Amino acid sequence: MQRKKFGDLDTVITGGTDRVGGGDGPVVLLLHGFGAPGEDLVSLHRVLRAPAGTRFVFPAAPLSLDLMPGMESRAWWLIDMLAMQQAMERGEMRDLTGAVPDGLAEARAKVDAMLDDITRALTPSWIALGGFSQGAMLSMDVALRSDRKLAGLVLLSGTLLAEREWLPLMGARKGLPVYQSHGTHDPILPFSIAERLRDEMKSAGLTVSFTQFRGAHEIPGQVIDGVGKFLESLAAP
Repeated sequence: MQRKKFGDLDTVITGGTDRVGGGDGPVVLLLHGFGAPGEDLVSLHRVLRAPAGTRFVFPAAPLSLDLMPGMESRAWWLIDMLAMQQAMERGEMRDLTGAVPDGLAEARAKVDAMLDDITRALTPSWIALGGFSQGAMLSMDVALRSDRKLAGLVLLSGTLLAEREWLPLMGARKGLPVYQSHGTHDPILPFSIAERLRDEMKSAGLTVSFTQFRGAHEIPGQVIDGVGKFLESLAAP
């Protein structure tokens, strides 16, 4: 693998004809979640099935956090950790459907700039965008707020944000293939709202493959298998 900056974001690139991003095959771009290290998802490239020549790009979020001494933690935008913990302790559903987080627009601009740079530098045959948790939310926001050509969207344990803004934009992505997964016992982002996001996308004409699993806020083996099948399907004639 190699490390390279695209736009303002540091990334790790793997795969391709030389295992460090060579060739002109597709690019799969995966954004990590809140509080994770920048390379949190990099190991997925070893277990995900994908079309021959696929390059994987894993960007590190721009914000550095001080969550645990000696451990790198990064974020795409800041969240109120105390409020989240208190809601979980009370057993309250964390409903973010009306939220437009401070910092979302700035994060989106950085990902858009990165995608522009990747398109110029790597000349991919197609691009699939996605991520886990906060990375999934940002991926959805990027997809909805531009007409950028995407082969597919991968939403792992994300949620519905900014519904008044997102829902009217979904129709413009009619036909876009989406892989979505969520744990039925997720204590951080409720399963019921993930179901609503799925249903809204389907109603707008997006083609959604949904995996529910008996688990929490995680990426289990059946989801890794599902993402692999999804990526392979994007290359099917």
